Amino acid sequence: MKKFLCLVYFEAKHLTALSSEERARLDRDSLAYDTKLQQAGHYIAAEALQSPRQARTVSVRKGKVSVTDGPFAETKEQLGGFILINARSITQAVKLGAGIPLARLGRIEVRPIFNIPGA
Repeated sequence: MKKFLCLVYFEAKHLTALSSEERARLDRDSLAYDTKLQQAGHYIAAEALQSPRQARTVSVRKGKVSVTDGPFAETKEQLGGFILINARSITQAVKLGAGIPLARLGRIEVRPIFNIPGA
């Protein structure tokens, strides 16, 4: 099995447009999907992220640390969370990524994990 990261992107306006019942259903569906992945042996970890307004971007240039508020790029879609999974192939990982409930509102980027030699 190989590791794949499913990055969950969506526009915040799509979430804020949901009723409290729809939001609660989405949360239940998301947790249920995590459980389904666990039971099938694909789940490694998953987390939802707070708003980009809570983020800080850090860079180091010539030994000097620079910290700015929020994400570096302005974009409509934001990274809202991730699911780290095991899958036999990118094809299987994409299929598993398509099952993530937030795929109905946004996009799921499925990316293979790079194994650092010697790590």
